[in-house]
Amino acid sequence: MIDRLVARILGLEVRLLACQARLNAHTDSEALHDLRTTVRRLRSLLRPLRGLPGVQQLETAASAVGTLTTPLRDREVLAAYLEQHGQAEAARRRQVQMADAYPAVAASVELAQLLMILDAFPRFIRAAQREGLLKGLRKRIEKRLDKQWKKLGEALRDPAHDRHRLRLLIKRVRYALEAYPELDRLPEAAMPRLKSAQAALGDWHDCWQWLVRAREETDLQSCVPTWHATMEKAEAKSDKVLDKLIASCFEKS
Repeated sequence: MIDRLVARILGLEVRLLACQARLNAHTDSEALHDLRTTVRRLRSLLRPLRGLPGVQQLETAASAVGTLTTPLRDREVLAAYLEQHGQAEAARRRQVQMADAYPAVAASVELAQLLMILDAFPRFIRAAQREGLLKGLRKRIEKRLDKQWKKLGEALRDPAHDRHRLRLLIKRVRYALEAYPELDRLPEAAMPRLKSAQAALGDWHDCWQWLVRAREETDLQSCVPTWHATMEKAEAKSDKVLDKLIASCFEKS
């Protein structure tokens, strides 16, 4: 278990370094997204390990990178949408901003700090192992995964559930399962249902966010009617997907 944990940490470090290089050279349009996904996977790996040496510092550094890149990724997604829907000038303005943002993220203090702490983290894990602090690690992680799953089930059953919170809980459960696949004891339908739910809620969240931005960014006003209509459709679709998730994975819980 500990060897697998260290191997996954090293793998995530390699992916982050690759993302940093891609951002610095601006080689492709997915580098920022891949960076954020890798950071999210790292945080999912760390969440069940809270309380162990070095975990808090690494979580804090990962959170800082997330905070730095969230508005940039939101702008990137919006620019791509605008370009695909004939809003070339509005898209171009945001793409120009992103051209400077990519190397800035690559050279940021936040990313440098994360990489520095991450590089040292396997040594903290091995030291904790030698000191006997990792006894019962498997049960600790299983308990955390069970808790996340139960929390999601409670949120899904709440008639007044908040879509923002559901989206976050679904992402946490999904990435935790991917972080510790050997501990996956959920129904077979869980992972595809979680992915579908995350996608549907993601479409809804994009429209919600863009409508908020349109209040301040006047060049988005022409898109507002379309976003309202798309958001309503996304709400209906997400409700159906969430119902299927409950039926296939929680109805006997």
